[in-house]
Amino acid sequence: MVENNIPVSPAMKLSKMRWVMVGMAFLATVLNYVHRLSFNYLSAEGELRALIPDEAFGYIGTAFFVAYMISNAFSGFLIDRLGTRLGYSLCMAFWTTAGLVHAFATTPLQFGICRFMLGIGEAGNWPAAIKLTTEWFPPHERSTASGIFNSGSALGAVIVPPLVAYLGISYGWQMTFIILALCGYLWLVIFWFLYYTPKETEVKVKTFTIPAIKLLKTRFVLMFTLSKTFMDPVWYFVTFWIGRYLVDVHNLELKEIGMLAVIPFLIADVGNLAGGYFTQYIIKKGTPIPRARKIAVTIAGLIMGVPLLAGPFVISSPMSALLVFGLAGFGYTAYTANALTFPADVVPKNSAASVWGMACVGTGLGGAVFQSVSGIVLKNYAVEMGYNYAYSILFMGFGIIALIGLAIMLFFMGPLVPNEELRRYAETGGVEE
Repeated sequence: MVENNIPVSPAMKLSKMRWVMVGMAFLATVLNYVHRLSFNYLSAEGELRALIPDEAFGYIGTAFFVAYMISNAFSGFLIDRLGTRLGYSLCMAFWTTAGLVHAFATTPLQFGICRFMLGIGEAGNWPAAIKLTTEWFPPHERSTASGIFNSGSALGAVIVPPLVAYLGISYGWQMTFIILALCGYLWLVIFWFLYYTPKETEVKVKTFTIPAIKLLKTRFVLMFTLSKTFMDPVWYFVTFWIGRYLVDVHNLELKEIGMLAVIPFLIADVGNLAGGYFTQYIIKKGTPIPRARKIAVTIAGLIMGVPLLAGPFVISSPMSALLVFGLAGFGYTAYTANALTFPADVVPKNSAASVWGMACVGTGLGGAVFQSVSGIVLKNYAVEMGYNYAYSILFMGFGIIALIGLAIMLFFMGPLVPNEELRRYAETGGVEE
């Protein structure tokens, strides 16, 4: 098999260690989402809800995504230069420590600073995991491998409601943050002594790294970044606002949320595996890899956007709302399982993490803008029209932006084939021909 005109070693393809390595990326992604979402549920009601109203919650979410955007501008390049082992370890250490500091915050401003620091660290998880899968998996397996590690996001979202409800009720919100941080430090120790780059790809990933300005001149990187500005905020609407939605519209308490909020994320978790395996299946049936990726993201994007658009007309109970959230989450995770492979499909292996990081600048920008807009919409409409009306606006708005992101990806991003100009540029050490 050939990748970017370089034969892929059968040894790498058949190595059983690749599943151990992607398993570590999966666990890191679980912890990433546990740290990310624990604050959202702890502040949905009780002591923290009284401290942090809707508008402040929206701005605190914006602080996270501004940091996420800033970090993605350099984290991928840093990981490409430092290597997967050191780069991934630094990211985990940084975001785990930021999560720990939440335990000592007492004002909305302090929580905003904590969330900002968390965003700086957490952004590196995906460039690092993509670099890991690029090093360990051949092209036809990457959508499946990406789906496996990215399923940690949905599993983390599944774990958080009951875990946080139990820890928060039993030990208090401060101790909850401390316990979660200890789990992150444990992963860090195991990964540091376990990970290595396979010999078959070690030389390739240490070759010349393409600078940002060169990558930004490509149509693929620009349009991929723009598409993520619209696609990814949909997932953050599901994950960040579901707790408050269940309290505001359906009057649930934290204990009830802990039991029910897992449902949409269980559905979303299936999307990671289904989206990755579907692409691998149609590739085996003879569909060219670029076309298979586009077919998969088209189906996934429609599953993401259409239920949200229909939400205000079909939601009549907490369960129907959870199913709408779940379908949107399924579509997003199925889309992401394929989108994670895009950089390795187009650019040289040593720059895949850089491209994903750059594209996720769009994620941070979209997240920052739409988190603030969500808080403002709720503040302005909930008082006069009620929470149900205000959230209906959000459902439809996020459904629309999902379809906008899909359209950019399908019609403006270009084909998902190796960029020969970038390959030659990397092989010649940056010497233009």
